[in-house]
Amino acid sequence: MTLLFSFWSERIDNVLVKRVNIRYNNIRTKRRSEWGVSCRMRLFIAIRLSEDMRCEARRIQDVFRRRGVTGNYTKEENLHLTLAFIGDYPDAEPVLDILDALPLTPFDMKLEGIGAFGDLWWVGIEKCEPLYTYVKALRRALAEGGIPYDRKRFSPHITLLRRAVQGREGMPGIQVRPASMHVERVELMRSDRGKDGMIYTEIDC
Repeated sequence: MTLLFSFWSERIDNVLVKRVNIRYNNIRTKRRSEWGVSCRMRLFIAIRLSEDMRCEARRIQDVFRRRGVTGNYTKEENLHLTLAFIGDYPDAEPVLDILDALPLTPFDMKLEGIGAFGDLWWVGIEKCEPLYTYVKALRRALAEGGIPYDRKRFSPHITLLRRAVQGREGMPGIQVRPASMHVERVELMRSDRGKDGMIYTEIDC
């Protein structure tokens, strides 16, 4: 009787373990399906802006428009500071693992000045050593993890519009008003092209 009980107990345990594993794999598969991991994703690591900084960025965009500057303006919900652009990549999990393992000491950052990279116009970030320190550590961790990223020198900026066509006056001289935020987290984002432009979505665990 004891042997029979032990036999069936072991069988039941094995079935339960198998069901748990199946459920876990189904959840993992569902999460990968939601991420679109079966196809390559366009990924980047970024800081999403506070309401204060978004409002100032939007004000600057409005000044550009009033002065006749046309182009592809960044939607308010898409305004962000890119820390590392990964591009097309098939799996978000290794990147999330790196973000989880890399400590972020909270810091403050402020907007400062406007500028351009060709026809891409932006508002800049005041020099912030904690930001540069974190980005340096982040990019080193990505490299060590074998995750490719755009290795151009980090020049912190928030893109306001692309393909800018200047009015007669050229780039307007604008005084950037004080706007800041307290940074406590960074996010892994994916970009997808929608019918009304780019859609940026956070990828989380």
